[in-house]
Amino acid sequence: MHSIWKTSIRFTILTTVLLGVVYPLLMTAIAGALLPHKAGGSLIVKDGQVIGSELLAQSFSSDRYFAPRPSAAGNGYDATASGGSNLAQSNLKLVQRVQGDIDKLRAENPGKPVPIDMVTTSGSGLDPDITPDNAYFQAPRVSKARGLSEATVRALIHDQTLGRQWGVLGEARVNVMSLNLSLDKLSK
Repeated sequence: MHSIWKTSIRFTILTTVLLGVVYPLLMTAIAGALLPHKAGGSLIVKDGQVIGSELLAQSFSSDRYFAPRPSAAGNGYDATASGGSNLAQSNLKLVQRVQGDIDKLRAENPGKPVPIDMVTTSGSGLDPDITPDNAYFQAPRVSKARGLSEATVRALIHDQTLGRQWGVLGEARVNVMSLNLSLDKLSK
């Protein structure tokens, strides 16, 4: 019986070290060597300063920029408090927030259907992408604020639209940070 306990303890220590220390360090080293930008968080650097990440949404409050999906992460777009609101569809607080957002957006673009991702949060609250419909809905506001033609802004959205991953996974999407940085380059 004593031998079984020794074997069990040794096996537990061995697998803990191998799978809990060696394997994660090895994968981190391989990822850092093969994909350093992605392994480092896909950080975006502008004028020598980190301004965001391709992987995390952040708030853009100016009309000159495209806005990401609403966020329920912390106080909004808080990467340390990632998560949804966990409010049920029947929760009055959620229904009122969504209806208020819909009313505001309908006033911004009368007669146009409001894309669902403009009024609903993602599971993480940090989704960096919006649907092309969401981006096209925002195009009149952004073009007016920047003094650009709507056709120019719509062409930029088209250029920034990413298709399904490997042609089959997910849906078409637009990375908000990338789109806004392209706008800044265009407006200089």
